[in-house]
Amino acid sequence: MKTALTIAGSDSSGGAGIQADIKTMTANGVYAMSAVTALTAQNTTGVYGILESTPEFLANQLDCVFTDIRPDAVKTGMVSSAALIEVIADKLTQYKAENLVVDPVMVATSGARLIAEEAVDALKNRLLPLACVLTPNIPEAEVLSGLTISSPSDMERAAQAIGEGYGCAVLCKGGHSLNDANDLLWHNGTMRWFRGRHIDNPNTHGTGCTLSSAIASNLAKGYSLEEAVERAKAYLSGALGAMLDLGAGRGPMNHLFDLKGAFLQ
Repeated sequence: MKTALTIAGSDSSGGAGIQADIKTMTANGVYAMSAVTALTAQNTTGVYGILESTPEFLANQLDCVFTDIRPDAVKTGMVSSAALIEVIADKLTQYKAENLVVDPVMVATSGARLIAEEAVDALKNRLLPLACVLTPNIPEAEVLSGLTISSPSDMERAAQAIGEGYGCAVLCKGGHSLNDANDLLWHNGTMRWFRGRHIDNPNTHGTGCTLSSAIASNLAKGYSLEEAVERAKAYLSGALGAMLDLGAGRGPMNHLFDLKGAFLQ
């Protein structure tokens, strides 16, 4: 069985973060492992508390994973401090990690900044150059490219600027009132649009985590980047289309919509 590692924060309500990543990786046929960057007290209505891992403890987690069960792919999610980003970059370099998918979680859907400015600098300088592919949303792509994005052609310019600037592939995600579910992949100087079907489901908590984890899972299994993105988008559409409705706020998806077996009865 192929393996994948998520380096991200915990979501106590189970819809995003490492919980969404582990569900996604399991549903996509790989063995999931985790290194926790922070504990959060959150639910579908918001985040009510954050307790970060220390850099030393995060390094210990990563050493334990890489020296025993080496991951075939790695994804990173929200990492809010420069010190933790430095540890992640050091360890991924030390162990020559492969198939790194970076979800550069910097700006919330609401537009709120999620990490400190010095952490953004560390992300840009240390982590992004190690990535196989980045998966920014529109606000994050604006931060990384320095461009304003208000049209599909703006997405193309931003994706190219990010890809050339950091030397990696970029999946610029639509949404945010632009292009609905259509995403743009810039890879080795070429661009490809991945058209998504609109799903009228307000429960979209954890979609970014889920997409990046599904891409990592498929890269771990040996699919090309384009195939991994295509399969990940199809999986995300299925999880949204299952129309799970839990919680008082923006609820989670059904990550295991396609799971079948006697123990589910």
